Amino acid sequence: METSSLVIVLFVVTAGAVLIWAIVSKRKTEKRMQDDTAPKSTLAKDGPGPNPVEASRIGDPEWGDRASNRPEP
Repeated sequence: METSSLVIVLFVVTAGAVLIWAIVSKRKTEKRMQDDTAPKSTLAKDGPGPNPVEASRIGDPEWGDRASNRPEP
């Protein structure tokens, strides 16, 4: 088998695997979105925990300059 044929076969197999993975992931996500009992993401605006849009940011004097972005207990 020539090198160019091998590259083409590897490309097609890889692209096919990625396409199958994307379709399965999309279906799984859509099914989860339809499930009202599924827990909300912690990043969701209406999910548990602080609202990421309104949460304090690093460098805010209230939170200090920490990478963990959490107040001290």
